Amino acid sequence: MTSMDVRTEAEADDSGPSGYAAARLRLLHEEARSGPPRRSALAELTDDWLAGLFRAGPAGTPRGAALIAVGGYGRGELSPRSDLDLLLLHDGSADPKELAALADRLWYPVWDLGIALDHSVRTPTEARKTAGEDLKAHLGLLDARHVAGDLGMTTALRTAVLADWRNQAPKRLPELRELCEERAERHGELGHLLEPDLKEARGGLRDVTALRAVAASWLADAPREGLDEARRRLLDVRDALHLTTGRATDRLALQEQDQVADGLGLLDADTLLRQVYEAARVVAYAGDVTWREVGRVLRARAGRPRLRAMLGGRSGGRTAVAERSPLAEGVVEQDGEAVLARAARPERDAVLPLRAAAAAAQAGLPLSLHAVRRLAATARPLATPWPAEAREQLVTLLGAGRPTVQVWEALEAEGLVTRLLPDWERVRCRPQRNAVHTWTVDRHLVETAVRASGLTRRVGRPDLLLVAALLHDIGKGWPGDHSTAGETIARDVAARIGFDAGDVAVVARLVRHHLLLVETATRRDLDDPATVRGVAEAVGAVGTLELLHALTEADALATGPAAWSTWRGTLVADLVKRVTAVLSGEAPEERATEDAAPTAEQERLAVEAYRTGGPVLSMRADSGVSSEDGPEPLGVELVVAVPERPGVLSSVAGVLALHRLAVRTAELRAVTLPLGFGAGSGDSVLLLSWRVAAQYGSMPQAARLRADLVRVLDGSLDIEARLAEREAAYPRRRGTVAPPARVTVAPAASRLATVIEVRAQDAPGLLHRIGRALEAAGVAVRSAHVSTLGANAVDAFYVTGADGAPLEGEAAAGVARGVEGVLRA
Repeated sequence: MTSMDVRTEAEADDSGPSGYAAARLRLLHEEARSGPPRRSALAELTDDWLAGLFRAGPAGTPRGAALIAVGGYGRGELSPRSDLDLLLLHDGSADPKELAALADRLWYPVWDLGIALDHSVRTPTEARKTAGEDLKAHLGLLDARHVAGDLGMTTALRTAVLADWRNQAPKRLPELRELCEERAERHGELGHLLEPDLKEARGGLRDVTALRAVAASWLADAPREGLDEARRRLLDVRDALHLTTGRATDRLALQEQDQVADGLGLLDADTLLRQVYEAARVVAYAGDVTWREVGRVLRARAGRPRLRAMLGGRSGGRTAVAERSPLAEGVVEQDGEAVLARAARPERDAVLPLRAAAAAAQAGLPLSLHAVRRLAATARPLATPWPAEAREQLVTLLGAGRPTVQVWEALEAEGLVTRLLPDWERVRCRPQRNAVHTWTVDRHLVETAVRASGLTRRVGRPDLLLVAALLHDIGKGWPGDHSTAGETIARDVAARIGFDAGDVAVVARLVRHHLLLVETATRRDLDDPATVRGVAEAVGAVGTLELLHALTEADALATGPAAWSTWRGTLVADLVKRVTAVLSGEAPEERATEDAAPTAEQERLAVEAYRTGGPVLSMRADSGVSSEDGPEPLGVELVVAVPERPGVLSSVAGVLALHRLAVRTAELRAVTLPLGFGAGSGDSVLLLSWRVAAQYGSMPQAARLRADLVRVLDGSLDIEARLAEREAAYPRRRGTVAPPARVTVAPAASRLATVIEVRAQDAPGLLHRIGRALEAAGVAVRSAHVSTLGANAVDAFYVTGADGAPLEGEAAAGVARGVEGVLRA
């Protein structure tokens, strides 16, 4: 069925809502037509239906009135669930009752079909006045398109609105830029978000509309290469999203991505996101270039009167030449950008692209569009290995801090990054399906280099730190463990860019072990000598450890707010201190045995617990660690002493979960009481040391915690039932399914205990369930190390058998399987 067939069928039904609705439905489900043809056909079908409604009055076509489509409908960009933006324009001569009847004849059928409608009734003077007062209204009128009625009125209004826009451009364009920046601040960057808003985020459809408005001002124009295709791609994705959800939504939520990808004929959701990201980056880069050009033009206009005044009105029609200041060989600053010098010869100077990029970033300037395109078109390829200057310029670029990002984006927009580093293509625009990560893989690597640039004074080889920061996740474009794959790629890249064999080995080792410090510090027992020796063997040298410490912090800071805190930084610093001692020739301190003397406070609590026969609690707020914003509390140190009995760990964990306390660390030990305290031979008390923090509000009082713990231990409080009620009410994202829990035995992690590592979706009572499972397996928990990243919990438990020794291989595997079975049930 052609679009003419669809329109004829709608008209044959007297322009009634049912005829239009049926034709619209058939059009939206035609498999042979999608994308721009379907959007145009839907706009034409809607035009004809509304025109029929416009003419359907008793007197036929009204005089002195016109129906005008504005905004997205005016551009002919109707998605399946788009609203209709309509202006009923009149010359003021019509009878108010007749005008109201005409408006009702138009609006009510639209509402009856459930289509969202943005409508207004104005004279040309009123329309121009509203546009002058409301920027968004003015933007909508720039896309005004005639639908029905007096064509002359539509043409006159459109001409006047465009003239007003051009005359007011010096005032309106800065307002528009501010509007775009505020929207980007609220909605983030479309080119990186895991659940992006296709319309409102930076690089989205609103920005495309803004670029059209800039072009309409005649002050500047956006780079056209790829922009129309990017806009088409975003509109196609929005169409598929509307058809998938049946709603007028622009947010590409996780649960809809697979269906949207299927609707577009794409392989999977990752392919969909990569296409969205690529389109968004084209739009965002075009916006950056365009707004810089707008700024230059407006500054030049503002400076002309002053120049004429200085010359006494005798400028002779000459235009002032912008001053050019040298930045580096072949690179100068001109009008707020880094540009190529007139004598620059990219075809003879293979290092010029990196030199220009480094000079621009170090000066805090954008690299001009013309310069980047000329470099991409004419620059010679670098020799392999790179000359020393090229490597130095790359390091200089990476060490420039925040300005590195805009320069890197300019290089990437013209394909220069993948030309310099071919392995970059596999991580470019690659999404990270982990709520902890803020950025795509490639942007995360650049952000890590930005963060590392602020840590270069802490290391002896800042060049190796910056290159390792850029490459640490390069293996995410390959199958298998990304650290292992990345080590191989990093070794090849480091050699290609000219590092010697020793430096290549260091870069490769940093990439291979970039997660080692934070994972060990938060999941392993730092008092166990085997833990410290294992890290020392992996790192190999104090200088490498120094670099790895800085890389760990930069990586975490660039990941997102959930990946780094003063608490994690303190644990990592403690581990680094211990490993440094080992690498310097000192033996690690042997861990105290279970029978080591308790502290005076612990002994007091243990004696009181023994005498009362019930739990005793002590709470003390940690003093905190200094940060840029002042002391940051590490939580509350909670010590619980209970006469030895089964089920203590799970009971205490359950009470903490009931009170919404997040457990950061936990340690359990048995304290044997001296006979002098009235205890019998071998009597002992279990001592549990926790560091906890309130998830919401303030900490509960110790007396309340103790009261609930007493009730749990004597059986009067059914903690299982209470936590089940809590879990049933735990907020879950509709349609998302968390990966199943995974429980493993960490090989050779300790010589004193068996380490059981648990990776699971974080939920209330998780630690309680794990404790119950371990107790059911008949093992003793010596300590627990808990780490929560976003919605993911990664916990490690040091366990021993009844004899106090590590478990044998099959027994350990059986415990792991048992815990995993409980968590997957």
